[in-house]
Amino acid sequence: MAISNFAVSALPQTFASPLTDVADLIVASLENLGIEYVFGIPGGAVEPLFNAFARSQRRGGLRVVLARHEAAAAFMADGYARETGNIGVCIATSGPGATNLITGVACAHENNVPLLAITGQPALPSFGRGALQESSCTGVNVIGMFRHCTRYSSLISHVDQVGHKLAAALLHASQAPQGPAHLSIPVDIQRSPVKRAGAVYDLRKRVNQRPALVDETALAELKTLLDTSARKVFLIGGSRSVGEAGPAIIRLAEMTGSAFITTPDGKGFIDPRHPSYRGVFGLGGHESAAALLSARPDLVVAFGTGFGELSSNGWSSTVLNERLVHVDDAASNLMRSPMARLHVEGNILSACERLIAMCADAAAACPPARIRTHEFNPSAPALTLAAESQDDLGPVKPQRLMRELARRCPPETRFLADAGNSFMWAVHCLDPLNRRAVEAAEQSSGESGQPRPGSARGSASWLHVTMDFAPMGWAIGSAVGVARGNPDCPVVCITGDGSYLMSGQEITTASDEDLTVIYVVLNDSAYGMVMHGQRLAGAEPIAFELPKVDYRRLAEAMGIPGHVIHSPRDFETLDWKTILSRKGPTLLDIRIDREEVPPMRLRLKTLGSIVEIP
Repeated sequence: MAISNFAVSALPQTFASPLTDVADLIVASLENLGIEYVFGIPGGAVEPLFNAFARSQRRGGLRVVLARHEAAAAFMADGYARETGNIGVCIATSGPGATNLITGVACAHENNVPLLAITGQPALPSFGRGALQESSCTGVNVIGMFRHCTRYSSLISHVDQVGHKLAAALLHASQAPQGPAHLSIPVDIQRSPVKRAGAVYDLRKRVNQRPALVDETALAELKTLLDTSARKVFLIGGSRSVGEAGPAIIRLAEMTGSAFITTPDGKGFIDPRHPSYRGVFGLGGHESAAALLSARPDLVVAFGTGFGELSSNGWSSTVLNERLVHVDDAASNLMRSPMARLHVEGNILSACERLIAMCADAAAACPPARIRTHEFNPSAPALTLAAESQDDLGPVKPQRLMRELARRCPPETRFLADAGNSFMWAVHCLDPLNRRAVEAAEQSSGESGQPRPGSARGSASWLHVTMDFAPMGWAIGSAVGVARGNPDCPVVCITGDGSYLMSGQEITTASDEDLTVIYVVLNDSAYGMVMHGQRLAGAEPIAFELPKVDYRRLAEAMGIPGHVIHSPRDFETLDWKTILSRKGPTLLDIRIDREEVPPMRLRLKTLGSIVEIP
């Protein structure tokens, strides 16, 4: 029985036999899209797929990265997708394997990360008879569960459904708004033989397509607003489309004399040392960014953000008002700003390129003096990073840690910050000399040469964070996916001891894969955000203490080098060159000052724990 033309057409020519099975066709279809890795854990209900993975590996195709927990497999696929721009793929067996996967898939859903989650099922004839780990509609219904955290979730119940359901899942994952899709495949369907026949249908262009269309009428109106507004602020969000449009957004800000700020997840798309940058707006952000919007600029142009709690400073009216223009390629994001003066729907890069061309035409036609009147020099205070000086004794202040990481890591480094204190300290204080600044300097000086490591992933963020859903331990797994997707760049995972106790075993995956990942554990023997939140809110001090653990010894027990940093002077004793070039992970156990309060008062106000932010 032949399946649909899409999956058949994806078969590589190296298949000598005219017959193969559904599992081989699925794997070949993923190969056809340029997907290099699948992240997961095997089990009986996905055995045929893992057999197909083994055959693919032998011919140099798609390769399995073995996680230690299914949620981490989804986190790894998330990181791979963020870094490469391709669809991340994760796989788990039926029943508990599938339900374990849900947390990571839900995180990708809330962060608009393109993912394909594949889960197994017992054979179809056993449905409803109490089969081991059955999770179909007659058991624990994971297809229904996944529908609440994916763009598409379906059971493949017949061999003829494979092609069109696989195509539907991939397209749902890759088209705006991006996100995860889920396919649940019974083991007997995976083994079903199929014939190679039919016309060739190739999804590569559709999956990788980024529509260039933009609302020209709205764009012309935005150009008029930019011309007639004296004080302009750009708010740069964290969507994938902002990544590819980042340089154009900054160029437009420079041409229009606009200051710019970012959401927490948008910070990694810009050069934080740019003179027009005024900081992060949102959780863990800066007073300078909030002050800029509180001063009521004439125009605020937001690019690629869904205005959730963390990115809107708790849905602040200083940004969500009639002075806002919202530019986005996702209609679901635009729905969250109904009060905006103008919505510009369409490809963000195309919109910025059109506006830049309009500004260039206007510059040629207008006297320079007239253009200078449009420049905006914000009166907001200079951006401070709260990286106060500290002597070289005593526990390490988190601000000092961020400064040390920024100073010692090369410009191509990718940083990931986990949920909790790690997120807030990194968003607020981490400002490395990143590759965008270096490349801009080289371009301005006329230098040329070979691309820097990682420049092929030029639209990827140098700082990955997870917003909204924000599970603890996300960065530990996601760092593996980022490093697997771009092994030429060192990856730094900033996580807390609470997160590490949940998911720290995934460091062994980085070890097995020989990936340069530096795990930086903020060790204060506490759930730090809980502890500080209770103190600030005057709540009962309960259930935040964690055991005192030497994480270096845990790493060494796994064959991974580790170091304990008791005070800032210990940074000088580390062989940073070796750590940043080692083909394998390194763990840094940082004994931080637990009394340093992270910038978290906004979160408490949103929760209602405190009324005013002092």
